[in-house]
This record gives sequence, C-alpha cells and structure tokens, in this order.
Amino acid sequence: MNVHDILQNPDEHVRFAAYLDKLEHVDDPDEVDLVSSVLTDPDQTMAQSAVLRHLDRRAAGLYPAPAYEEWAQTMTQATIDHPFLAQRLREWSLFRAITLKLPWQPDDLLASSNWLQLKTADGTNTEAIEILAEAGHTKRIRNTARTGLTHHSES
Repeated sequence: MNVHDILQNPDEHVRFAAYLDKLEHVDDPDEVDLVSSVLTDPDQTMAQSAVLRHLDRRAAGLYPAPAYEEWAQTMTQATIDHPFLAQRLREWSLFRAITLKLPWQPDDLLASSNWLQLKTADGTNTEAIEILAEAGHTKRIRNTARTGLTHHSES
C-alpha cells in the first residue's frame, strides 16, 4: 500500500496507523520521500504526529553515531515547512551534543522545550544536569536533575 492509497481512507486513525507502519519499515533511500508524502495529508496534526514518532524513534537509534548528522540534515530539509518538527530535530542535535560531550551552549539548553530539558536532566552530562537543577523550566525537570546529581555523586 502506498501513501496515495492510504490517503484514500477517510478515517484518520487508520491512516495514522498505516503511516506509522510505513515509516517503521521504510528503507533509508526512501525515507525523505515517505516523510514528505505523509506530510501532505490534509489532517496536519495527525500527519505531523506520525512523523514526530518516526523522527524520535530514528533519532534515538542514530544520535550516538556519525550517521546521525547527515540523517538530521536530510530530515530537516524534509520538515522545513513544519516548525515543530524542525525544532524537534534541532533539539535532538542539541541532545546529541550534550550527551556526547560535543560543543554546546547552556543558553540553548535553557531555551529548549520541556521535552528536551527532561530528557537531558535524566542523562549523564553533569554540567547540563547542574544547569537544569538550578534553572530548568519546571519543578519536575529541576527535581529530576537534582536526583540525577545525587546519583552521580554517589557513584
């Protein structure tokens, strides 16, 4: 079943499930075209949600590897007209930099979404965790970071 066939189904729940399945099994060379096609669905909230799940799944597997950079650049081009998706990719790149101890700016972390701050607060970069323990957006983020600092100091 191709994306055109999926688009013919009036039920957005069926289309969502079909998109997730297609995205989960897409071959690398076809990924950009598939993401772009999914994003043509008239139900933009649903389409972007399916693509977001895909980006999160792929980024989680790729971020530690050098292949991440090319993939993220390609996906950024595919999602350029969708600010939330483009932002999520930027945040995955920031998460990658923080986690792999590559250069990053504390202000970028402080300006990031609660999603990224919470993910980082639960991570291993002590500098980032200290920043979030002090100035994370929410009490949950600050508490998660403080708990992480306690665990790091005990080990």
